[in-house]
Amino acid sequence: MQEFPHRYNVRASAAAEGDVKVESEKLPTIDTAPPAEFGGPGDRWSPESLLAAAVADCFILSFRAIARGSNLSWNSLTCEVEGVLDRVENVTQFTEFHVSASLEIPEANEERANRILQKAEKSCLITNSLKADTHLKTNIEIAS
Repeated sequence: MQEFPHRYNVRASAAAEGDVKVESEKLPTIDTAPPAEFGGPGDRWSPESLLAAAVADCFILSFRAIARGSNLSWNSLTCEVEGVLDRVENVTQFTEFHVSASLEIPEANEERANRILQKAEKSCLITNSLKADTHLKTNIEIAS
């Protein structure tokens, strides 16, 4: 890993109408638009869906790193995130993220796996950077 601080550069551009193009060096361009809730088409990534995706992605990557360091064997992890956008004191903001994680492990070790899932939620740099509350629900299955 590189020394801190890390810097991430992104550029967004748009015309008066149409999609916003989000770009970063060496990455594919993403076309975004407002979500349907804000009058957008609802069929493209929006800032709101990208933020919820960042929470899910960060959770899985945090889990992967912690599980590797803890020598936990696992088969698959699915993470679903619901971001709750609300008005608080006349400001629109995300107030909660509900994270549902379903983990499949090859052998009975649910308690240890759950501790690592909890640790991943606590160490996710995305949710640690947000003021919204995060709630984790876990489901652990043993592969048959």
